[in-house]
Amino acid sequence: MEKIRFTTSIHAPKEKIWEVLWNENSYRDWTRVFAEGSTVKTDNWKEGSKVLFLDGEGRGMVSRVVANRPNEYMSFEHLGEVAGGVEDTVSEKIKEWKGAHENYTLEEAGKDTELTVEIDMVESHKDYFMKTWPKAMEKLKELAEKN
Repeated sequence: MEKIRFTTSIHAPKEKIWEVLWNENSYRDWTRVFAEGSTVKTDNWKEGSKVLFLDGEGRGMVSRVVANRPNEYMSFEHLGEVAGGVEDTVSEKIKEWKGAHENYTLEEAGKDTELTVEIDMVESHKDYFMKTWPKAMEKLKELAEKN
């Protein structure tokens, strides 16, 4: 796996960006660029808890919150996928990327905040995410900079 990184400077405090990232309603807005109808099922983002990142048809990722330091850092470990209500964490296709991490870091930069997203990426998904993540970052920025 290759680690890829996306960074953007947002003219908003860390607290507001954190809220945009992880509030259920705004989460749906910025993740729409990945899949229409995106939702998340989580136990309030608690460390160690399972998270289901789902599209509008209930397909998606089974993950675990590795770290949650409010307004600073969130880390997920991807464990598998879900389709038709069934979680798959053991098949051969999952083994290629199981254990991949996705990390979000917020750092103050003067009056702005720098958001960095680092993702462990397999080659088969790289083209899609290299095109889609910049759009997601723009949507995050737009939502966080609204007054």
